[in-house]
Amino acid sequence: MKKIAVFTSGGDAPGMNACIRAVVRTAIYHGIEVYGVTYGYDGLINGNIKRMQSSSVSNIVQRGGTILKSARSEDFRTKEGRQKAYEQLKSLGIEGLVAIGGDGTFTGAKLFFEEFGIPTIGCPGTIDNDIYGTDYTIGFDTAVNTALEAIDKIRDTAAAHDRIFFIEVMGRDSGYIAVECGIGGGAEFVMVPETETDLKKVVKSLKNLRKSRTSSIIVVAEGDEEGNAELIMEKVKVKINDEDKEFKVTTLGHIQRGGNPTARDRVLASRCGMAAVEGLMNGQSNCMAGVVNGDVAYTPFADCIGKTKPLKGDHLRLIEILSI
Repeated sequence: MKKIAVFTSGGDAPGMNACIRAVVRTAIYHGIEVYGVTYGYDGLINGNIKRMQSSSVSNIVQRGGTILKSARSEDFRTKEGRQKAYEQLKSLGIEGLVAIGGDGTFTGAKLFFEEFGIPTIGCPGTIDNDIYGTDYTIGFDTAVNTALEAIDKIRDTAAAHDRIFFIEVMGRDSGYIAVECGIGGGAEFVMVPETETDLKKVVKSLKNLRKSRTSSIIVVAEGDEEGNAELIMEKVKVKINDEDKEFKVTTLGHIQRGGNPTARDRVLASRCGMAAVEGLMNGQSNCMAGVVNGDVAYTPFADCIGKTKPLKGDHLRLIEILSI
């Protein structure tokens, strides 16, 4: 393999730049020409592909976001769009791809490989930590620490005013961020998409907690079946029916996507980037390079896509025990 290209797709995640850097420098180390594609699959279709040097990725390991930009591509969902992307790669002699992203990115890469045979290896770049085949995803640790810093500050003001705060974190289909923030932030309750929320139990527990503490923190993953934090707060407020108690909502939103990646995310991203390039060199394809039990592992896209990565049961139990 003489030429490869790298791109980021879907939602951005802190650590993507570290992964790009590792892909570029690993390729150059092994004598492979490397190209960067801007704006993901749209960039492949439109030919936004440029040769990268070692200097192209200088001083980016500490930066959030992605220097290659990211976009969701409707055109790539069509056969015609994928044909254009293939022709762009063929015209440059590019023989392999490294796709940094999540489930949607890998779905597109799998289909592209099946139709045109371009060897592709993915790197798990998403803050949600919901990809099967890796212990952690690039950006998750940073997102948790960003949210946790905010929760710590909210707890200060909650205690000062005897308030109950409902804090919404990202996690449309996964509660990993909510659970780790709940444990680390000392939350009384955590509500996640993976388990059914028992509002009656929450209300009962909040009433009992008022005997021993005056403020409470409830962390809500945005995809909880009872609704977002605002809706859940209104439901609980009506059931508690205490005019003297103040209820507040804070939605942390996209601050969780930004910021300098933690050391853990930088190292993970760098390992995955190197593994992706060396995997292509060694004949790996149509798979994701992740880290399982501390070791690099290659998991077929077919096993990554659409599979549920279950929450750890002891984490949920830990929240219940520590909230008494």
